[in-house]
Amino acid sequence: MRRDTFLRTLVALGAAGTLPGLARAAANLKMMIPANPGGGWDLTGRALGKALQDAGAASVTFDNKGGAAGALGLAQFLNSKGDPNALMTMGAVMLGGIITSKQPVTLTQATPLVRLTSEYNVFVVPANSPLRNMKDVVEQLKKDPGSVKWGGGSRGSTEHIAAAMLAREVGVDPSKINYVAFRGGGEAIAAILGGNVTVGGSGYSEFAEYIKSGKMRPIAVTSETRIKGIDVPTMKEQGYNVVIGNWRGVYGAPGITPQQRKELIDLIVKATRQKSWTEAVDKNGWTPALMTGDEFERFVDNEFASLRAVMAKSGMI
Repeated sequence: MRRDTFLRTLVALGAAGTLPGLARAAANLKMMIPANPGGGWDLTGRALGKALQDAGAASVTFDNKGGAAGALGLAQFLNSKGDPNALMTMGAVMLGGIITSKQPVTLTQATPLVRLTSEYNVFVVPANSPLRNMKDVVEQLKKDPGSVKWGGGSRGSTEHIAAAMLAREVGVDPSKINYVAFRGGGEAIAAILGGNVTVGGSGYSEFAEYIKSGKMRPIAVTSETRIKGIDVPTMKEQGYNVVIGNWRGVYGAPGITPQQRKELIDLIVKATRQKSWTEAVDKNGWTPALMTGDEFERFVDNEFASLRAVMAKSGMI
């Protein structure tokens, strides 16, 4: 084939969207982050965006849309039907929010791509709090459930579920817990540092710098065993059978083709091998939990069922 004919063929294939690899590597990706700046989804989305560019994407732009456990961002994202350059960060919090809020939008309308990380929640108190550990919190909770103000992500988040599980565990009606939902990690952090909540909960990555600087005191993690490098007792070792994990992943737009889905998955997997991504994982204390395609879709379906059962048992639904 003559060189000029070959080049015209490449241009035609690119215009038709049938040029795998090269077209995807030059993509101008759009990342929906369904939360306000400063939280786990925001940290994940922006770290992934940097890694995607390192992996070959031409550019990545970000759109933060917080509210309703990510349902507002999800609703906006669903308008990108058929767009192979549209991505959305999501995770266990979104599933819990959909269950509790009965939003009209669902994740089944979008395209599951990749699970990225897992992370357990840490509960903290302000540095000047008189509550020294989870036992102190429980004692106050038993005396007056409403006096313990729990601050965290939207209703149905893993920290909300953990608080309800703890209440049930110690004989307190879970419906009486005083839970304050925030639209993003930045709002929750400000409330904790300002002493406007009694206990704050989130992924360790969101609180790490404040814990290290002594502005927050960690009192429990929701993992089965202590997390390596994080000297915080688990709920279980303090006598409370509360174990719940968080995870985060990426979805694509509704209606993309199987080939477009595969190209996005391949690019995201390539991004997770970039130095910028592995450094973000280490810095934020995330655990790599790569899962792709149909396997990830089945995982999400199972998580919906599991979370619904836990929330029903804890009196949340």
